[in-house]
Amino acid sequence: MENAGSARGYLTAREAGLVNCTTCGRVHPAAATVCLRCGAPLASRDTQSLQKVWAWWVAGIIAFIPANTYPMLKTATLGKESASTLLGGILELVHHGSIGIAAIVFFASIVIPASKFFAIAYLALGIGRPSRLSAHRRHQVYEVVEFVGRWSMIDVFVVAILTALVQLGSAASIHPGIAAVSFALSVAFTMLSAQSFDARQIWDADKEHTK
Repeated sequence: MENAGSARGYLTAREAGLVNCTTCGRVHPAAATVCLRCGAPLASRDTQSLQKVWAWWVAGIIAFIPANTYPMLKTATLGKESASTLLGGILELVHHGSIGIAAIVFFASIVIPASKFFAIAYLALGIGRPSRLSAHRRHQVYEVVEFVGRWSMIDVFVVAILTALVQLGSAASIHPGIAAVSFALSVAFTMLSAQSFDARQIWDADKEHTK
């Protein structure tokens, strides 16, 4: 096993006869079944990881469609109602000269969510086939996806703040549209998809493809 690990430049915990607790991080011998520190069950790999990843991923895609096609905000001003989608709001910002804000909204609302979908799919598909990226690079992609996930609710936060602040009776009011709920669900589903991915399988796949 040492020769196999050194040939690839690294030695996995499984090859070293170890297993770590994914809850608290304590390392145990491979034969252990329960963490001695926190009592969580131990498993060298999550055998249902990919099934959960794809289930949450598909749910996120389904929720992402109405998030971009239905109104995000419904505005009522002096009895006149108007609704704007994500893309419509971005174009309106550009029309009014707020190109910087439009770029931020476009990046946070469309580019980042779409990139997360592509990244998760790429990592999941890479488990069963050779990848051009090294295992280390794929781990970096996974860490970036997890890090970015916590910042993906910016649109929902903006809608919530506007809804709370702009309630002036018949003069002006703002209410969230169905897209706000869909966007929140899409973000939540993609976060669950990323968290369901067992990153240790990247090393296993790299080992199989380098034999």
